[in-house]
Amino acid sequence: MTSTTALGDERLTLALIREMLATPAKLVLTTNAQKRITESRSVVERLASGDTSYYGINTGFGILAHKRISPADVDKLQENLILSHAVGVGREVDAQIVQLMLLLKINSLVLGLSGVRPVLVEYLLSFYNANISPVVYAKGSLGASGDLAPLAHLTLPLLGLGEVLMPDGCKQPATVALDQLGLVPLRLKSKEGLALINGTQFMAAHAVHTLLRIQDLLKVADITAAMTLEAMRGSATPFDARIHAARPHQGQIESAENVRQLLIDSEILPSHLNCGKVQDPYSIRCVPQVHGAVRDTVRFAISTVETELNSVTDNPLVFPNGEVVSGGNFHGEPLAFAMDFLAIATAEIASISERRIYLLLGGDSMGEVKLPKLLMSDTGLNSGFMLPQYTAAALVSENKILSHPASVDSIPSSLGQEDHVSMGSISATKLLEVVSNVETVLAIELMCAAQALDFIHPLKAGLGVESAHAEVRRHLAFAEADRLFHQDIQTALNLVKSGSLVSATEQSSGRLH
Repeated sequence: MTSTTALGDERLTLALIREMLATPAKLVLTTNAQKRITESRSVVERLASGDTSYYGINTGFGILAHKRISPADVDKLQENLILSHAVGVGREVDAQIVQLMLLLKINSLVLGLSGVRPVLVEYLLSFYNANISPVVYAKGSLGASGDLAPLAHLTLPLLGLGEVLMPDGCKQPATVALDQLGLVPLRLKSKEGLALINGTQFMAAHAVHTLLRIQDLLKVADITAAMTLEAMRGSATPFDARIHAARPHQGQIESAENVRQLLIDSEILPSHLNCGKVQDPYSIRCVPQVHGAVRDTVRFAISTVETELNSVTDNPLVFPNGEVVSGGNFHGEPLAFAMDFLAIATAEIASISERRIYLLLGGDSMGEVKLPKLLMSDTGLNSGFMLPQYTAAALVSENKILSHPASVDSIPSSLGQEDHVSMGSISATKLLEVVSNVETVLAIELMCAAQALDFIHPLKAGLGVESAHAEVRRHLAFAEADRLFHQDIQTALNLVKSGSLVSATEQSSGRLH
């Protein structure tokens, strides 16, 4: 029996969306949601036939808002709106993100302030439930007046236009999808085209997608840092709970606790308590402060994004008392700021990770066990892990450029009517690149730290670190000599992205923050 998730009464959260993605279920609307949609639509239909001008219902758009449209042309106006605004360019947006766009658009419409017909929401539900993704392009939105171009492309297939990605990944004309769903091309009515393309769902979908990945990366970052600490025979003292209680940022406390948890029962740490080292470099010693600051930034971003997920970002809004009120809820500034901040913070995970990689390559001659330079015994003939660090450095450098905030820019459009925009769509696509780069840098640290630990064995690292190392070795063998490290990086990256590294580690260390 197919399970269902009711939309319309419960607040959407990141945690709920994570559950929905993990165990897909058919979306249905609650009775309250259906009632709100129906009542909102009745207001629009009453006003559309009257003599008064209402923006988006019987007028043009943007700079053409003063132009009254005759009742006979109101429906054509909505179709023209979609056609004229479907000007996206660039790469195709990942199907996972497009599905989130559909989910978030539906959730905005069921709040009942957009004035669309129930049948329009049913069409969106049909596409979502069948896992059919309209082909949407990544570039073209200014992040204000809504994500106009991406949302126009999201809408086209409802009208029998444009292309879709079917569940098997094949691209097909939209008419194929409609036939499979048993639907005919939708004919938009007054206000509906505007309701579909006004909104921040392109930005918000990217924010949700990247935040879910960043949440996973926070655990991976603490795991790789703990592995490097053990391999470099560093000190656990900087992770003492008393230090972090004296500066009680929540993220800092969580990260320090994670590392302490991963180091439990370490044989390596006691083996060098009386060595000559006084302090470790910052990239090891300040892990809680840096990783923790990222955690706190994520907390801020989640608060902003979850508010957005449960908001109406349409314009104008249709209120139950019959008033139609124009405003600017489509402006993406809150999301633009949050995603620019997230890019800056997330980039720092890779920045400090790359420094730890560099430390590992420097080797260590402390004590009886020697950690060779470049993490390989026979260098000269072999380059060892020199080049993976180059890749990490390149990605860190790219992230510095991608972390420049898009939200500080604005270019007027619509002949000056839309004279300040958020550029939040650029914040969104930049953040996606930053996250991908960070995942790869952590994957490189993971393979380097695992290689280094093999030189320290048979002394055992902490239970959590040993479990992480064992998971790496299930997929990647110790490197005796140079080999195709590109493939090793891809394998390690899969461990980072799939969740298997975290899952294996938590089985022995306990659940991490």
